[in-house]
Amino acid sequence: MTNVALIGYGYWGPNLARNLHELPNCRLQVCCDLDEGRLALAQTRFPHIRVTTRFDDVLQDGDIQAVVIATPARTHFALTKAALRAGKHVLVEKPLAMSSQEALELIDVAREAQRVLMVGHTFEYNPAVLKIKELLKDNQLGDIYYAYSTRVNLGRVQRDLNALWSIAPHDISILLFLLEEMPVEVSARGASHLDRSIEDVVFVDFLFPGGVTAHVHVSWLDPSKVRRMTIVGSKKMVVYDDLETEGKVKVYDKGVLKVGDGQIFGEFQYRLHTGDIYIPKIDMSEPLRNECAHFLECIEKQKQPQTDGASGLRVIKVLEAAQESLRRRGAPVEIS
Repeated sequence: MTNVALIGYGYWGPNLARNLHELPNCRLQVCCDLDEGRLALAQTRFPHIRVTTRFDDVLQDGDIQAVVIATPARTHFALTKAALRAGKHVLVEKPLAMSSQEALELIDVAREAQRVLMVGHTFEYNPAVLKIKELLKDNQLGDIYYAYSTRVNLGRVQRDLNALWSIAPHDISILLFLLEEMPVEVSARGASHLDRSIEDVVFVDFLFPGGVTAHVHVSWLDPSKVRRMTIVGSKKMVVYDDLETEGKVKVYDKGVLKVGDGQIFGEFQYRLHTGDIYIPKIDMSEPLRNECAHFLECIEKQKQPQTDGASGLRVIKVLEAAQESLRRRGAPVEIS
């Protein structure tokens, strides 16, 4: 049984609290938030927990073995660092930090403290994404040509982060998880319609080794809620729609085949291949519950998390490159 404190009971905190409370090997003991009104809501929902506005109370509590941090992104570094130094295991929401330098420091602190550091890239625990990973591992899609995703909605408008840092980490983590490599180059363009200092719509293009390309569109200023990713391969194509109640993953047996050996005038001919569309059976479970359960398992068995500090660092490196490209009005930025 792991004793856990939840730091932050704002937008995402209630979802974390519910899952932590329901897991049999977890004891949610404390909820910490600066807003006493939010704490009152937490204690109404979970009467057994203690509440506090003082983060130091959590750090000094020897019974607390782990903390889950769901506070504004710009506080992640300081809170995570303090918790690790106090000997707590940490699950922190994305992004891990606001720079690769901060992320590297957190990785070092976690290693020195011999504590689990895990980042809340929830979609890597989504059964639908795991099914796509399985399809790629089995080479059912063939060579990957390109991928693109759209993650847009009307609201929730952010004031401390632009749409790139607030929303795109989801799609970036999915792409890195599925393709198992970093992009070599990123370019991004965006626009600030509501607040001149914060981009509320961003378009990001990625170039991966071997010529695979990807595109991500994120915005909180859009008429419809969309959560969709398409991956196009030489054999088959996949559409992942997270808003679908049934058939979140659809596999299209479609492609373009080369015909001939290219020896006549050095040219190939091409034939369109169109087959069935099928929906693979997926045993769905709540990704956030899977994520929390994995965190507890890593603590109990001293395992390295799937979304560890290094995973968080990779996403931040991509975000930094995209942010620099935004500053340069879309100029490509290499990732070393």
